[in-house]
Amino acid sequence: METRKNLPRAVLARIYHIDREIASGKYPNANDLAQSYECGVATIHRDIEYMRYFLYAPIEYCAKNRGWYYEEKSFRLPARFASANDMLALGMAKSLLTLYKDTPLYESAQRLLKDITAPLSSEEVSDVQQAAWYEKRIIVPPIATVPIKNEIWEIIIDAMKENKVITFEYKGIWDDDYKVRLVCPYQLLFDNGTWYLYGYSEERSDIRFFALSRMKNISIPNENFKLPKNFDYCSKNDGSYFGVFIGKKMKYKIEFSSYIAPVIQERKWTKDQKITDTKKGIVIEFSSTQLDKVFSWVLSYGIDARPIEPPELVNRWNENIIALYKKAKI
Repeated sequence: METRKNLPRAVLARIYHIDREIASGKYPNANDLAQSYECGVATIHRDIEYMRYFLYAPIEYCAKNRGWYYEEKSFRLPARFASANDMLALGMAKSLLTLYKDTPLYESAQRLLKDITAPLSSEEVSDVQQAAWYEKRIIVPPIATVPIKNEIWEIIIDAMKENKVITFEYKGIWDDDYKVRLVCPYQLLFDNGTWYLYGYSEERSDIRFFALSRMKNISIPNENFKLPKNFDYCSKNDGSYFGVFIGKKMKYKIEFSSYIAPVIQERKWTKDQKITDTKKGIVIEFSSTQLDKVFSWVLSYGIDARPIEPPELVNRWNENIIALYKKAKI
């Protein structure tokens, strides 16, 4: 049995979930808890044993109600069971959840974290107040997000669990109307306030991205697919961190002015980036499969950025600069 010192935070969160469910008086059993937390029954049994013998939780099994209960009705795991660093990390996680506020996972995750970090007895109020200083001092400013319908999210999650093909009507950003799509769902990706489905499109015979906000009439036909070994999106973006996009891998070379150079130098944009100082500022070189994202990135720095390579980026940048100049003259 693990000691508290080696208890991972993921296990800590699950144990607090079990504590809350038992204390609610609903007499949960192993199957109930495993289903509600989406884990194995054996895992729940190990957690119950840990709570009994290491945390001294008075857990008993009621044969009549076929579930567990606390022999001492007022018992709850104390907040101080978690270390100060654990509580701080979980508290900060509540702030990070605001990025996902318009998705179905937000309420469940927020409720669980709230239960874990909430004061559990009047004797601990001062400790908790002291520990919760971060709630107004460490925040994640809101960003523009795209709301998602619960039905769409839940169906995709169910399909990914069982490797089931899904079908839906989809209207791409440049499409005039909705078109039916048949897709093998690989992963859900979050980028700049938008959730995307990443998977194999039967119509295109290739991997594609689909914004969840542009889907409707989604369903799961009774058809399974085999998840390929190289399905992971991160294995295909070649270590560049500009967002959700995959294309042809190219070598990039971009010049930034001395004014904006410190901002560029302080971040890791790709795994293979190389930065060289120049008289005017810096030049950054790297490889990436994300042409559209790199293009938007360069444009965002205005006159302080100039692409040098590849020609695809340079030509697109020149065309946009000329078009912007003509608009400014009107």
